[in-house]
Amino acid sequence: MGWLSGRFMCVLMAWVLAAPLAEAANRKQEVDRYISGFHQKGLFNGTVLVANEQGLLLKKGYGSANLEWKVPHAPDTKFRIGSITKSFTATVVLQLVAEGRLQLDDPITKHLPDYRGDTGGRVTITHLLNHTSGIPSYTSAPHFKADSVNPYGVAEFVKKSCSGDLAFEPGTKYAYNNCGYYLLGALIEQLTGQTYAQAVQARIFGPLGMKDSGYDVTATVLPKRASGYAPTPGGYVNAPYLDMGQPYAAGSLYSTVEDLYRWERAFHGDTLMPAELKQKMLTPGLQRYGFGWVITPMQLHDGKTHVPIIFHSGGINGFSSLLVRVPERKEVVILLDNTTQGGLQEIAGGVLSILRGIAPRPARIPIGKVLMEALGKGSAAEAIATYRALKKAKEAQYDFGESQLNTVGYHLLRGGRVADAIAVFKLNVEMFPKEANCYDSLGEAYAAHGDKEQAIANYRKSLELDAKNEHAVKMLEALEQPAATR
Repeated sequence: MGWLSGRFMCVLMAWVLAAPLAEAANRKQEVDRYISGFHQKGLFNGTVLVANEQGLLLKKGYGSANLEWKVPHAPDTKFRIGSITKSFTATVVLQLVAEGRLQLDDPITKHLPDYRGDTGGRVTITHLLNHTSGIPSYTSAPHFKADSVNPYGVAEFVKKSCSGDLAFEPGTKYAYNNCGYYLLGALIEQLTGQTYAQAVQARIFGPLGMKDSGYDVTATVLPKRASGYAPTPGGYVNAPYLDMGQPYAAGSLYSTVEDLYRWERAFHGDTLMPAELKQKMLTPGLQRYGFGWVITPMQLHDGKTHVPIIFHSGGINGFSSLLVRVPERKEVVILLDNTTQGGLQEIAGGVLSILRGIAPRPARIPIGKVLMEALGKGSAAEAIATYRALKKAKEAQYDFGESQLNTVGYHLLRGGRVADAIAVFKLNVEMFPKEANCYDSLGEAYAAHGDKEQAIANYRKSLELDAKNEHAVKMLEALEQPAATR
């Protein structure tokens, strides 16, 4: 009896130990199949890392790091991570706070004495960290695209592009702002006596063993660096050149999914900064933005479950990135893409759904992608006809979200096809008559076309639907001014 009982206990223990391993293997396969579905439909091309409190669940590359040579992606492929850079910049700033070199309520002129005093004396370090400074972002300036290929020194760029008149009183509103983080980079250099790249290397990359991360310099021969691509109506093209001195502390770092996993794991302890400063960093401010991170709930694919997450995304010529953390379960989803796909939050939401036993939405082809291809072969009228036909016959297979037509319309607008952009934006208004953003975009296209009356009408409609639409307010002020005062 004792022998039978002992044997039963051994079998039971073996089953208890094997069950979690089998479940993890099944989850890994399910996540892999799910992401493969996006890759097969041309919606993801990059590397993925998924982990939980037990450790790594999936680490894999999908597609090519270089489309010309068909070099496959691998977990150590290096990507530009765009605005995920901001989480590193914010961390260095908070380390300087911990060292007593600055205070969060210091005005920026205390540490950047050459900055204009009338505005810099009212903008604090906190305002820069949480995008409430009111300083206009240089990436929104009309000349940015043409100027983005030019090299600048830090002081020169601050004076030229990050010293504009305040758009609002600091601390009163939120406006995502690359100037804020550029200025934080300049401040880091001023206080450490190092370049921004050296400071991040010495304070974060080196101590955490992030050997495959750094400040991206185009001229450097960097092993295993992915090439960046942009979609066009005719297919992918090499992404436009960007001088990496311009994104700087707001977006110029490169990394891998493996290194970003090391970065994420460091936040589960207090090695990066004291606990009280980490708490400040991860406390949501206006629009749920903390210091270098967004703190918000994510709705999973059952439409009912909400998971508290901490995340940051990134987008820079040819690259999209996303790092999503669920601290309470030590889950992380890291997605790096080199074809400017976007839609990474949909993938991350599906992965987190799978980890909770929730069936994810299958990969749906963005209708914007279909229209871009149609525009490469025919007219805007033919593309719109394709949209209507697919929505009627195969709606479940495509993503017909409001942003799809908006993206296509702006692609046409930037390409000088203003009349076609108007047609696409009008279709979006027809499909989403209660979305303020659709009318705002149509107003912008009419303004570009010189149709002031229609531009005003659409901006007014946008404001009716969203009284907080500051872009519409600003455009109406400009459009409704008497000609003599403009």
